[in-house]
Amino acid sequence: MNSPLRLCLREPIPEIELAAGLLEQAVAAHRSGQHAEARSLLERANIDAVRDWSESLWGKKSRFAPSGPYWSSVPAPTTTHLRMPSLVEQNTLHARDGYYCRFCGIPVIRKKVRERLRKLYPDVQVWGKTNPVQHAALQCMWAQYDHLLPHSRGGSNSPDNMVVTCAPCNYGRMQYTLEEAGLLNPLEREPRRGSWTGLEQLFAS
Repeated sequence: MNSPLRLCLREPIPEIELAAGLLEQAVAAHRSGQHAEARSLLERANIDAVRDWSESLWGKKSRFAPSGPYWSSVPAPTTTHLRMPSLVEQNTLHARDGYYCRFCGIPVIRKKVRERLRKLYPDVQVWGKTNPVQHAALQCMWAQYDHLLPHSRGGSNSPDNMVVTCAPCNYGRMQYTLEEAGLLNPLEREPRRGSWTGLEQLFAS
């Protein structure tokens, strides 16, 4: 490969961290009974620049995502029929990787948290059937469980073949291998460490 390998498809923008902070404040406000403030903070976290960043990675015309035919050889398909890891496997991945994307490092949020917010605040644009009507930050930070060697090309659900990622990094890479996408193996560096816990405190008593 002519160009040097990258950590991620595209460097994150500051607005993602801003949105994460607003979401964290929203959950804190909700837990203290300040529901109007929580609603306002959720709406403020729906930042257009964050949506633009996501769409720059997973759109068909992305200049950051890999394209063209596959060119590397991969092992024969495994006997792992289920693409999605089990809940136990997901918890194991979060125990190792935390709640940050192992490629770009942005905070991530599990689907169950997003669904809880949607039920608590049905009048806020949290989720929908198409990308434009989904909350930009919750869409961008949607936690994924990505196969380093894609499942469709023989990758297993073993911990050494899976990492926690954000939705743009996962969907942006599609079915390309790390080598084809020009990416370094994230397991060969330490994961990001910080205080972010994926808004899991929303379920705390």
